Amino acid sequence: MQTKILVVDDELSMREFLSILLEREGYSTRLAENAESALQLLESEDFALVISDVNMPGLDGMRLLERIKKLTPETAVLLITAFSTAEQAVEAMKLGAYDYIAKPFKVEEIKVLVRNALEKRTLQKENIRLKQEIQERYSFSGLIGKSKKMREVYTLIEKVSTSNTNVLVLGESGTGKELAAKAIHYNSLRKDKPFVPVNCGAIPENLMESELFGHKKGSFTGAIADRPGLFEQAEGGTLFLDEIGEVPLQLQTKLLRVLQEREFRKVGGTEDKRADVRIVAASNRELEEQVNEGSFREDLFYRVNVVQIRMPSLRERPEDIPLLVEHFHKKYVQSPHEGETITSGALKVLLSYSYPGNVRELENIIERCMVLGDKTISVECLPPRLLEYQQAPVTNEVYAIPGEGINLEAYLDGIEKRFLLLALEKSGGIKKKAAEILGLTFRSFRYRLAKFGMDEE
Repeated sequence: MQTKILVVDDELSMREFLSILLEREGYSTRLAENAESALQLLESEDFALVISDVNMPGLDGMRLLERIKKLTPETAVLLITAFSTAEQAVEAMKLGAYDYIAKPFKVEEIKVLVRNALEKRTLQKENIRLKQEIQERYSFSGLIGKSKKMREVYTLIEKVSTSNTNVLVLGESGTGKELAAKAIHYNSLRKDKPFVPVNCGAIPENLMESELFGHKKGSFTGAIADRPGLFEQAEGGTLFLDEIGEVPLQLQTKLLRVLQEREFRKVGGTEDKRADVRIVAASNRELEEQVNEGSFREDLFYRVNVVQIRMPSLRERPEDIPLLVEHFHKKYVQSPHEGETITSGALKVLLSYSYPGNVRELENIIERCMVLGDKTISVECLPPRLLEYQQAPVTNEVYAIPGEGINLEAYLDGIEKRFLLLALEKSGGIKKKAAEILGLTFRSFRYRLAKFGMDEE
Protein backbone atom coordinates (compact mmCIF):
# COMPACT_ATOMS: atom_id res chain seq x y z
CA MET A 1 0.00 0.00 0.00
CA GLN A 2 1.40 3.38 -1.04
CA THR A 3 2.26 5.98 1.61
CA LYS A 4 -0.17 8.92 1.36
CA ILE A 5 1.08 12.51 1.46
CA LEU A 6 -1.10 15.63 1.52
CA VAL A 7 0.30 18.75 -0.22
CA VAL A 8 -1.21 22.10 0.86
CA ASP A 9 -0.31 25.28 -1.04
CA ASP A 10 -2.29 28.16 -2.50
CA GLU A 11 -0.04 28.17 -5.60
CA LEU A 12 -1.18 25.64 -8.22
CA SER A 13 2.30 25.35 -9.74
CA MET A 14 3.86 24.38 -6.39
CA ARG A 15 1.13 21.83 -5.68
CA GLU A 16 1.63 20.20 -9.09
CA PHE A 17 5.44 20.29 -8.83
CA LEU A 18 5.44 18.54 -5.44
CA SER A 19 2.82 16.04 -6.59
CA ILE A 20 4.87 14.98 -9.63
CA LEU A 21 8.06 14.81 -7.56
CA LEU A 22 6.50 12.68 -4.80
CA GLU A 23 4.64 10.32 -7.10
CA ARG A 24 7.87 9.63 -9.01
CA GLU A 25 9.30 8.56 -5.63
CA GLY A 26 6.46 6.06 -5.21
CA TYR A 27 4.16 8.03 -2.90
CA SER A 28 0.43 8.66 -3.32
CA THR A 29 -0.54 12.35 -3.11
CA ARG A 30 -3.64 14.43 -2.49
CA LEU A 31 -3.70 18.21 -3.08
CA ALA A 32 -5.41 21.05 -1.20
CA GLU A 33 -5.36 24.77 -2.11
CA ASN A 34 -5.95 26.00 1.45
CA ALA A 35 -5.94 24.85 5.08
CA GLU A 36 -9.72 24.45 5.27
CA SER A 37 -9.76 21.96 2.36
CA ALA A 38 -6.78 20.15 3.90
CA LEU A 39 -8.61 19.68 7.20
CA GLN A 40 -11.62 18.19 5.40
CA LEU A 41 -9.33 15.65 3.72
CA LEU A 42 -7.58 14.87 7.03
CA GLU A 43 -10.92 14.09 8.66
CA SER A 44 -11.80 11.52 6.01
CA GLU A 45 -8.41 10.03 5.07
CA ASP A 46 -5.19 8.93 6.79
CA PHE A 47 -2.01 10.71 5.73
CA ALA A 48 1.50 9.80 6.84
CA LEU A 49 2.82 13.28 5.99
CA VAL A 50 1.48 16.78 5.30
CA ILE A 51 3.65 19.24 3.33
CA SER A 52 2.22 22.72 3.76
CA ASP A 53 3.06 26.27 2.77
CA VAL A 54 3.14 28.68 5.74
CA ASN A 55 1.78 31.85 4.11
CA MET A 56 -1.72 31.15 2.75
CA PRO A 57 -4.99 33.14 2.71
CA GLY A 58 -7.30 32.34 5.61
CA LEU A 59 -5.87 29.80 8.02
CA ASP A 60 -2.07 29.90 7.63
CA GLY A 61 0.35 26.96 7.81
CA MET A 62 1.26 27.50 11.49
CA ARG A 63 -2.38 27.36 12.58
CA LEU A 64 -2.93 24.36 10.28
CA LEU A 65 0.00 22.64 12.02
CA GLU A 66 -1.68 23.19 15.40
CA ARG A 67 -4.98 21.76 14.12
CA ILE A 68 -3.26 18.72 12.56
CA LYS A 69 -1.45 17.88 15.81
CA LYS A 70 -4.78 17.92 17.66
CA LEU A 71 -6.65 16.00 14.97
CA THR A 72 -4.04 13.35 14.04
CA PRO A 73 -0.93 13.79 16.24
CA GLU A 74 0.87 10.86 14.56
CA THR A 75 0.88 12.66 11.16
CA ALA A 76 4.26 14.21 10.32
CA VAL A 77 4.22 17.84 9.11
CA LEU A 78 6.80 19.58 6.91
CA LEU A 79 6.42 23.38 6.51
CA ILE A 80 7.61 25.37 3.48
CA THR A 81 7.87 29.17 3.23
CA ALA A 82 9.36 31.86 1.05
CA PHE A 83 9.63 34.26 4.02
CA SER A 84 11.68 32.33 6.55
CA THR A 85 12.55 33.79 9.97
CA ALA A 86 14.40 32.17 12.86
CA GLU A 87 11.54 32.96 15.28
CA GLN A 88 8.95 31.34 13.02
CA ALA A 89 11.14 28.24 12.57
CA VAL A 90 11.50 27.86 16.34
CA GLU A 91 7.75 28.25 16.83
CA ALA A 92 7.06 25.63 14.13
CA MET A 93 9.34 23.10 15.83
CA LYS A 94 7.71 23.79 19.21
CA LEU A 95 4.29 23.17 17.69
CA GLY A 96 5.43 19.76 16.46
CA ALA A 97 6.61 20.27 12.88
CA TYR A 98 9.13 17.69 11.69
CA ASP A 99 11.09 20.40 9.88
CA TYR A 100 10.87 23.86 8.37
CA ILE A 101 12.34 24.57 4.91
CA ALA A 102 12.76 27.82 2.99
CA LYS A 103 11.99 28.37 -0.68
CA PRO A 104 13.63 27.92 -3.07
CA PHE A 105 14.72 24.41 -2.06
CA LYS A 106 16.67 21.74 -3.91
CA VAL A 107 14.83 18.66 -5.20
CA GLU A 108 17.23 16.30 -3.39
CA GLU A 109 16.79 18.26 -0.20
CA ILE A 110 13.00 17.79 -0.18
CA LYS A 111 13.37 14.09 -1.06
CA VAL A 112 15.67 13.50 1.92
CA LEU A 113 13.41 15.45 4.29
CA VAL A 114 10.32 13.50 3.21
CA ARG A 115 12.12 10.17 3.56
CA ASN A 116 13.49 11.06 7.01
CA ALA A 117 10.13 12.39 8.23
CA LEU A 118 8.38 9.16 7.21
CA GLU A 119 11.09 6.99 8.80
CA LYS A 120 10.80 8.92 12.07
CA ARG A 121 7.01 8.52 12.02
CA THR A 122 7.39 4.76 11.47
CA LEU A 123 9.79 4.51 14.43
CA GLN A 124 7.43 6.52 16.66
CA LYS A 125 4.49 4.28 15.74
CA GLU A 126 6.59 1.18 16.43
CA ASN A 127 7.63 2.52 19.84
CA ILE A 128 4.00 3.25 20.70
CA ARG A 129 3.02 -0.25 19.57
CA LEU A 130 5.77 -1.87 21.65
CA LYS A 131 4.81 0.13 24.74
CA GLN A 132 1.16 -0.84 24.32
CA GLU A 133 2.19 -4.48 23.82
CA ILE A 134 4.25 -4.42 27.03
CA GLN A 135 1.46 -2.78 28.97
CA GLU A 136 -1.12 -5.27 27.67
CA ARG A 137 1.21 -8.17 28.38
CA TYR A 138 1.75 -7.15 31.97
CA SER A 139 -1.51 -5.41 32.79
CA PHE A 140 -3.49 -8.45 33.83
CA SER A 141 -3.19 -10.51 30.67
CA GLY A 142 0.21 -11.79 31.82
CA LEU A 143 -1.57 -13.28 34.82
CA ILE A 144 -4.02 -15.90 33.59
CA GLY A 145 -7.00 -16.99 35.64
CA LYS A 146 -10.56 -16.10 36.62
CA SER A 147 -10.79 -18.08 39.86
CA LYS A 148 -11.79 -16.34 43.07
CA LYS A 149 -8.21 -16.35 44.38
CA MET A 150 -6.84 -14.79 41.18
CA ARG A 151 -9.58 -12.15 41.14
CA GLU A 152 -8.49 -11.22 44.67
CA VAL A 153 -4.91 -10.85 43.38
CA TYR A 154 -6.08 -8.60 40.51
CA THR A 155 -8.03 -6.41 42.92
CA LEU A 156 -4.98 -5.94 45.16
CA ILE A 157 -2.70 -5.18 42.19
CA GLU A 158 -5.17 -2.60 40.93
CA LYS A 159 -5.29 -0.90 44.33
CA VAL A 160 -1.54 -0.81 45.05
CA SER A 161 -0.51 0.18 41.51
CA THR A 162 -1.70 3.76 41.93
CA SER A 163 0.53 4.34 44.99
CA ASN A 164 4.28 4.22 45.74
CA THR A 165 3.79 1.75 48.58
CA ASN A 166 6.30 -1.08 48.94
CA VAL A 167 4.74 -4.47 48.18
CA LEU A 168 5.70 -8.00 49.26
CA VAL A 169 4.64 -10.82 46.94
CA LEU A 170 4.67 -14.28 48.53
CA GLY A 171 4.07 -17.66 46.96
CA GLU A 172 5.61 -20.95 45.96
CA SER A 173 8.10 -21.15 43.09
CA GLY A 174 6.39 -20.94 39.71
CA THR A 175 3.25 -19.13 40.87
CA GLY A 176 3.99 -15.93 38.90
CA LYS A 177 5.46 -13.57 41.50
CA GLU A 178 7.49 -11.66 38.91
CA LEU A 179 4.45 -11.36 36.64
CA ALA A 180 2.57 -9.81 39.56
CA ALA A 181 5.44 -7.37 40.13
CA LYS A 182 5.44 -6.40 36.45
CA ALA A 183 1.66 -5.95 36.52
CA ILE A 184 2.05 -3.57 39.47
CA HIS A 185 4.74 -1.60 37.63
CA TYR A 186 3.04 -1.40 34.23
CA ASN A 187 -0.24 -0.27 35.79
CA SER A 188 1.46 2.46 37.85
CA LEU A 189 2.53 6.03 37.11
CA ARG A 190 6.07 4.65 36.83
CA LYS A 191 5.23 2.49 33.80
CA ASP A 192 7.37 4.60 31.43
CA LYS A 193 10.41 4.21 33.69
CA PRO A 194 12.58 1.07 34.12
CA PHE A 195 11.42 -2.19 35.68
CA VAL A 196 14.60 -3.82 37.02
CA PRO A 197 14.37 -7.40 38.35
CA VAL A 198 17.10 -8.99 40.46
CA ASN A 199 17.24 -12.50 41.92
CA CYS A 200 18.93 -11.94 45.29
CA GLY A 201 19.61 -15.66 45.64
CA ALA A 202 21.64 -15.74 42.41
CA ILE A 203 24.17 -13.03 43.38
CA PRO A 204 27.30 -14.08 45.33
CA GLU A 205 27.25 -12.56 48.81
CA ASN A 206 30.54 -10.66 48.28
CA LEU A 207 29.16 -8.96 45.15
CA MET A 208 25.63 -8.16 46.28
CA GLU A 209 26.36 -4.71 47.74
CA SER A 210 28.12 -3.62 44.55
CA GLU A 211 25.29 -5.02 42.41
CA LEU A 212 22.63 -3.14 44.36
CA PHE A 213 24.38 0.17 45.01
CA GLY A 214 27.18 0.30 42.43
CA HIS A 215 30.86 1.00 43.12
CA LYS A 216 33.57 3.59 42.53
CA LYS A 217 36.71 2.91 40.53
CA GLY A 218 39.41 1.32 42.68
CA SER A 219 37.08 0.52 45.58
CA PHE A 220 38.10 -3.15 45.43
CA THR A 221 40.20 -5.48 43.30
CA GLY A 222 38.69 -5.60 39.82
CA ALA A 223 36.81 -2.29 40.15
CA ILE A 224 38.46 -0.75 37.07
CA ALA A 225 35.75 1.86 36.50
CA ASP A 226 32.76 3.48 38.19
CA ARG A 227 29.71 1.25 37.87
CA PRO A 228 26.05 2.09 38.50
CA GLY A 229 24.08 -0.28 40.71
CA LEU A 230 20.57 -1.61 40.29
CA PHE A 231 19.08 1.25 42.34
CA GLU A 232 20.51 3.75 39.84
CA GLN A 233 19.35 1.67 36.88
CA ALA A 234 15.81 1.60 38.32
CA GLU A 235 15.72 5.36 39.01
CA GLY A 236 12.14 6.62 38.71
CA GLY A 237 10.86 3.08 38.21
CA THR A 238 10.51 -0.18 40.11
CA LEU A 239 13.17 -2.48 41.57
CA PHE A 240 11.95 -6.06 41.95
CA LEU A 241 13.90 -7.85 44.69
CA ASP A 242 13.11 -11.51 44.09
CA GLU A 243 13.97 -13.92 46.93
CA ILE A 244 14.69 -11.02 49.29
CA GLY A 245 15.05 -13.55 52.12
CA GLU A 246 18.46 -14.47 50.63
CA VAL A 247 19.94 -11.02 51.32
CA PRO A 248 22.69 -11.38 54.00
CA LEU A 249 21.97 -9.80 57.40
CA GLN A 250 24.85 -7.32 57.07
CA LEU A 251 23.46 -5.99 53.79
CA GLN A 252 19.88 -5.93 55.12
CA THR A 253 20.94 -2.98 57.31
CA LYS A 254 22.03 -0.97 54.24
CA LEU A 255 18.91 -1.97 52.34
CA LEU A 256 16.79 -0.77 55.27
CA ARG A 257 18.54 2.62 55.13
CA VAL A 258 17.64 3.04 51.46
CA LEU A 259 13.98 2.28 52.20
CA GLN A 260 13.93 4.68 55.18
CA GLU A 261 16.06 7.58 53.94
CA ARG A 262 15.58 7.14 50.17
CA GLU A 263 19.34 7.45 49.64
CA PHE A 264 22.35 5.15 49.32
CA ARG A 265 26.12 5.24 48.96
CA LYS A 266 28.18 3.40 46.36
CA VAL A 267 30.86 0.96 47.48
CA GLY A 268 33.98 3.13 47.92
CA GLY A 269 31.93 6.33 47.54
CA THR A 270 31.85 9.33 49.89
CA GLU A 271 28.59 10.95 48.78
CA ASP A 272 25.00 9.85 49.24
CA LYS A 273 22.75 9.54 46.18
CA ARG A 274 18.99 9.99 46.19
CA ALA A 275 16.87 6.98 45.22
CA ASP A 276 13.46 7.53 43.65
CA VAL A 277 12.66 3.83 43.37
CA ARG A 278 9.64 1.74 44.29
CA ILE A 279 10.40 -1.62 45.87
CA VAL A 280 8.44 -4.76 45.11
CA ALA A 281 9.95 -7.71 46.97
CA ALA A 282 9.15 -11.41 46.68
CA SER A 283 9.92 -14.64 48.49
CA ASN A 284 8.94 -18.29 48.27
CA ARG A 285 9.78 -18.64 51.96
CA GLU A 286 7.77 -17.31 54.89
CA LEU A 287 9.70 -14.18 55.92
CA GLU A 288 7.98 -14.08 59.30
CA GLU A 289 9.55 -17.45 60.10
CA GLN A 290 12.93 -16.07 59.04
CA VAL A 291 12.34 -13.10 61.37
CA ASN A 292 11.64 -15.52 64.24
CA GLU A 293 14.77 -17.50 63.34
CA GLY A 294 16.86 -14.31 63.34
CA SER A 295 17.91 -14.58 59.68
CA PHE A 296 15.80 -11.60 58.52
CA ARG A 297 15.56 -8.21 60.19
CA GLU A 298 12.16 -7.47 61.68
CA ASP A 299 12.34 -3.75 60.84
CA LEU A 300 13.19 -4.54 57.20
CA PHE A 301 10.31 -7.03 57.07
CA TYR A 302 7.85 -4.32 58.12
CA ARG A 303 9.34 -1.90 55.56
CA VAL A 304 8.82 -4.26 52.60
CA ASN A 305 5.60 -5.80 53.91
CA VAL A 306 3.42 -2.67 53.73
CA VAL A 307 1.02 -4.50 51.40
CA GLN A 308 1.22 -8.25 50.95
CA ILE A 309 0.03 -10.15 47.90
CA ARG A 310 -0.03 -13.94 48.15
CA MET A 311 0.06 -15.77 44.84
CA PRO A 312 -2.03 -18.97 45.02
CA SER A 313 -0.51 -22.30 44.04
CA LEU A 314 -1.99 -23.97 40.97
CA ARG A 315 -3.49 -26.77 43.08
CA GLU A 316 -5.50 -24.04 44.88
CA ARG A 317 -7.10 -22.93 41.61
CA PRO A 318 -7.61 -25.98 39.36
CA GLU A 319 -10.47 -24.26 37.55
CA ASP A 320 -7.86 -22.01 35.90
CA ILE A 321 -6.00 -24.96 34.33
CA PRO A 322 -8.08 -25.01 31.08
CA LEU A 323 -7.47 -21.26 30.61
CA LEU A 324 -3.75 -21.69 31.19
CA VAL A 325 -3.60 -24.66 28.80
CA GLU A 326 -5.26 -22.54 26.09
CA HIS A 327 -2.86 -19.65 26.75
CA PHE A 328 0.30 -21.78 26.61
CA HIS A 329 -0.98 -23.71 23.60
CA LYS A 330 -1.30 -20.43 21.66
CA LYS A 331 2.15 -19.42 22.84
CA TYR A 332 3.95 -22.58 21.67
CA VAL A 333 1.95 -23.82 18.69
CA GLN A 334 4.07 -23.16 15.61
CA SER A 335 1.28 -22.17 13.21
CA PRO A 336 -2.44 -21.25 13.34
CA HIS A 337 -4.53 -24.11 14.70
CA GLU A 338 -8.27 -24.39 14.15
CA GLY A 339 -8.75 -27.88 15.59
CA GLU A 340 -9.07 -29.17 19.15
CA THR A 341 -6.60 -27.69 21.65
CA ILE A 342 -6.62 -30.63 24.06
CA THR A 343 -8.36 -34.01 24.25
CA SER A 344 -10.76 -34.68 27.13
CA GLY A 345 -8.47 -37.47 28.37
CA ALA A 346 -5.43 -35.21 28.50
CA LEU A 347 -7.39 -32.47 30.27
CA LYS A 348 -8.58 -34.97 32.89
CA VAL A 349 -4.97 -35.96 33.56
CA LEU A 350 -3.90 -32.32 33.88
CA LEU A 351 -6.77 -31.55 36.25
CA SER A 352 -5.85 -34.42 38.53
CA TYR A 353 -2.16 -33.52 38.95
CA SER A 354 -0.83 -31.57 41.97
CA TYR A 355 1.78 -29.35 40.20
CA PRO A 356 4.60 -28.94 42.73
CA GLY A 357 6.19 -26.59 40.14
CA ASN A 358 2.93 -24.65 39.73
CA VAL A 359 2.18 -22.61 36.58
CA ARG A 360 5.78 -22.85 35.39
CA GLU A 361 5.53 -26.65 35.46
CA LEU A 362 2.26 -26.61 33.51
CA GLU A 363 3.84 -24.32 30.90
CA ASN A 364 6.76 -26.75 30.52
CA ILE A 365 4.31 -29.64 30.06
CA ILE A 366 2.46 -27.83 27.27
CA GLU A 367 5.72 -26.79 25.58
CA ARG A 368 6.86 -30.44 25.71
CA CYS A 369 3.64 -31.54 24.03
CA MET A 370 4.06 -28.98 21.25
CA VAL A 371 7.60 -30.23 20.62
CA LEU A 372 6.85 -33.97 20.79
CA GLY A 373 3.29 -34.19 19.53
CA ASP A 374 1.01 -32.55 17.03
CA LYS A 375 -1.02 -29.38 17.55
CA THR A 376 -3.56 -31.11 19.78
CA ILE A 377 -2.48 -31.94 23.34
CA SER A 378 -3.14 -35.64 23.95
CA VAL A 379 -2.45 -38.14 26.73
CA GLU A 380 0.39 -39.62 24.65
CA CYS A 381 2.49 -36.44 24.79
CA LEU A 382 2.16 -35.91 28.56
CA PRO A 383 5.16 -36.68 30.81
CA PRO A 384 5.04 -40.22 32.35
CA ARG A 385 4.99 -38.81 35.91
CA LEU A 386 1.52 -37.34 35.29
CA LEU A 387 0.11 -40.65 34.10
CA GLU A 388 1.67 -42.53 37.03
CA TYR A 389 0.24 -39.94 39.42
CA GLN A 390 -3.25 -40.29 37.95
CA GLN A 391 -3.24 -44.07 37.83
CA ALA A 392 -2.00 -44.66 41.38
CA PRO A 393 -4.84 -46.49 43.18
CA VAL A 394 -5.97 -45.32 46.59
CA THR A 395 -5.74 -48.31 48.94
CA ASN A 396 -4.14 -49.20 52.25
CA GLU A 397 -1.26 -50.73 50.36
CA VAL A 398 2.26 -49.42 51.24
CA TYR A 399 3.95 -47.73 48.29
CA ALA A 400 7.63 -47.60 47.53
CA ILE A 401 9.01 -44.06 47.67
CA PRO A 402 10.77 -43.12 44.42
CA GLY A 403 14.50 -42.38 44.48
CA GLU A 404 14.01 -38.63 44.17
CA GLY A 405 11.56 -38.65 47.09
CA ILE A 406 7.94 -37.53 47.14
CA ASN A 407 6.01 -34.44 48.19
CA LEU A 408 3.52 -36.28 50.40
CA GLU A 409 1.34 -33.27 51.14
CA ALA A 410 1.02 -32.41 47.45
CA TYR A 411 0.38 -36.06 46.57
CA LEU A 412 -2.43 -36.41 49.13
CA ASP A 413 -3.88 -33.03 48.12
CA GLY A 414 -3.95 -34.25 44.54
CA ILE A 415 -5.81 -37.42 45.48
CA GLU A 416 -8.35 -35.48 47.55
CA LYS A 417 -8.87 -32.92 44.81
CA ARG A 418 -9.29 -35.64 42.20
CA PHE A 419 -12.09 -37.30 44.19
CA LEU A 420 -13.82 -33.94 44.74
CA LEU A 421 -13.77 -33.30 40.99
CA LEU A 422 -14.95 -36.84 40.18
CA ALA A 423 -17.81 -36.52 42.65
CA LEU A 424 -18.86 -33.19 41.17
CA GLU A 425 -18.69 -34.69 37.69
CA LYS A 426 -20.79 -37.67 38.74
CA SER A 427 -23.35 -35.48 40.49
CA GLY A 428 -23.67 -33.11 37.53
CA GLY A 429 -22.20 -30.29 39.63
CA ILE A 430 -24.73 -30.62 42.46
CA LYS A 431 -22.59 -30.17 45.58
CA LYS A 432 -25.01 -31.73 48.07
CA LYS A 433 -25.22 -34.89 46.00
CA ALA A 434 -21.42 -34.91 45.49
CA ALA A 435 -20.96 -34.72 49.28
CA GLU A 436 -23.27 -37.74 49.72
CA ILE A 437 -21.29 -39.74 47.12
CA LEU A 438 -18.13 -39.18 49.18
CA GLY A 439 -19.83 -39.81 52.53
CA LEU A 440 -19.25 -36.24 53.68
CA THR A 441 -21.49 -33.67 55.27
CA PHE A 442 -22.32 -30.77 52.98
CA ARG A 443 -20.38 -28.44 55.32
CA SER A 444 -17.29 -30.65 55.22
CA PHE A 445 -17.52 -30.92 51.43
CA ARG A 446 -17.71 -27.12 51.10
CA TYR A 447 -14.72 -26.75 53.41
CA ARG A 448 -12.65 -29.12 51.26
CA LEU A 449 -13.64 -27.28 48.08
CA ALA A 450 -12.64 -23.97 49.67
CA LYS A 451 -9.28 -25.42 50.66
CA PHE A 452 -8.46 -25.87 46.96
CA GLY A 453 -10.11 -22.62 45.86
CA MET A 454 -12.93 -24.54 44.16
CA ASP A 455 -15.87 -23.21 46.15
CA GLU A 456 -17.22 -20.58 43.75
CA GLU A 457 -20.85 -19.76 43.34
